[in-house]
Amino acid sequence: QVQLVESGGGLVQPGGSLRLSCAGSGFSLEHYAIGWFRQAPGKEREGVSCISGSDGSTYFADYVKGRFTISRDNAKNTVYLQMNSLNPGDAAVYYCAAAQKVARPVSPYEYDYWGQGSQVTVSS
Repeated sequence: QVQLVESGGGLVQPGGSLRLSCAGSGFSLEHYAIGWFRQAPGKEREGVSCISGSDGSTYFADYVKGRFTISRDNAKNTVYLQMNSLNPGDAAVYYCAAAQKVARPVSPYEYDYWGQGSQVTVSS
C-alpha cells in the first residue's frame, strides 16, 4: 500500500524553526518528485517547495525562499522540509505529495499521492 506520512508539526513561536518529515511506505521516494504544500483555514492549498526525483533540483515559492530548505534521505525513504524564521503567515496544515514527474512544481494537480497533513501553528 502506497502511503506518505508527515510528521514534525506543532506549535512554535514566531522566529522559531520546525522540521517536517515525509516518510514513504509501499514505494521508494527516491525517484519521485516530492512536493510540500500548505493550506490555511479558508484559503486554497498552495505550493511551498519541491525536490526533483531525477536530479535533486529544488524549487521554493517566493514566500518561503531563504527560510525553508528541502532535502532527501534515501536510506530512510524520507524527505524533509526545514522551516526557519517562521511567522504567523506560515501557519497551516502542511502536506507532502509525490509524483513521478512534474512540470509545474507548485501545481497540486500534478501529484499522485498525498499524505494526511501535519499542523503547523505559529504563535506567541
